[in-house]
Amino acid sequence: MESVSIREVAPRDGLQNEDPVPTDAKVELIDALSRTGVARIEAVSFVHPKAIPQMADADEVWARAWHNPGVRYSALIPNTRGAQRALAAGFREIEVVVSASDTHNRRNLNRSTEESLDDIAGLIPLVHEAGATLEVIVATSFGCPYEGDIAPDRVAGIVSRVRADGADRIAFGDTTGMATPRRVRDLISVVRPDLLHFHNTRGTGLANIVTALEMGIREFDASAGGLGGCPYAPGASGNVASEEVVHMLHDMGFATGIELDRLIEAAELAERLVGRALPSGVLRAGPRTRLV
Repeated sequence: MESVSIREVAPRDGLQNEDPVPTDAKVELIDALSRTGVARIEAVSFVHPKAIPQMADADEVWARAWHNPGVRYSALIPNTRGAQRALAAGFREIEVVVSASDTHNRRNLNRSTEESLDDIAGLIPLVHEAGATLEVIVATSFGCPYEGDIAPDRVAGIVSRVRADGADRIAFGDTTGMATPRRVRDLISVVRPDLLHFHNTRGTGLANIVTALEMGIREFDASAGGLGGCPYAPGASGNVASEEVVHMLHDMGFATGIELDRLIEAAELAERLVGRALPSGVLRAGPRTRLV
């Protein structure tokens, strides 16, 4: 049976778009997800608290969370200072974001795409010297809320540069859910990532994953309950829900190593922690889904 790897991003990408929740709640969510069988979890981000106050307690969350030895944990960083904090906390898988859209990059990181690429070039040796890896996430790869369509060649140029600079992994982010199967085919036909991150803002998330699977991609981000979005991109609600993705993959004959029952329970916990109903259809479907 062929395997597909899911990185669970609810503790970081999910919670950063919600009103701040207590540190205890963040730890509880990471611990619950660590028991689902998921192989990878994006746990926290080390950003300035004025930029993303929801992540102000990243050091404490990580210090208190259970570190399951069977799970690979990663942290998102915006710059050199964030990388230093993540490495000091013990992370050995680091992620950094750069937007294919210059406008979004300025809104998100207060600098141009080219300036971010220069910064990433300096980050790579720092991360490697600490024995860690750096994944570059190219946001707005499938379209930008400010600039509209993004040419695949624009994304390919960014990938070419960061790979030449020594980046270990590449991910493409569908920051506001503008991706469709056609856009997925068009981009991946030009340049291939290691991982894809889809939102379900316009209801095409699962269809995009199926298209990517057909093109040979086997790593995806997903968020418990469909929690999350991007605070610097209008309309960016709705990461693809982990339990919906896993339910579909299992039915298609792929192995994920994830126990769907436990994943649904973690998504229900996320729903309670943020105090509102989350968009996952699996949560709404009731107990029969648990038998699949």
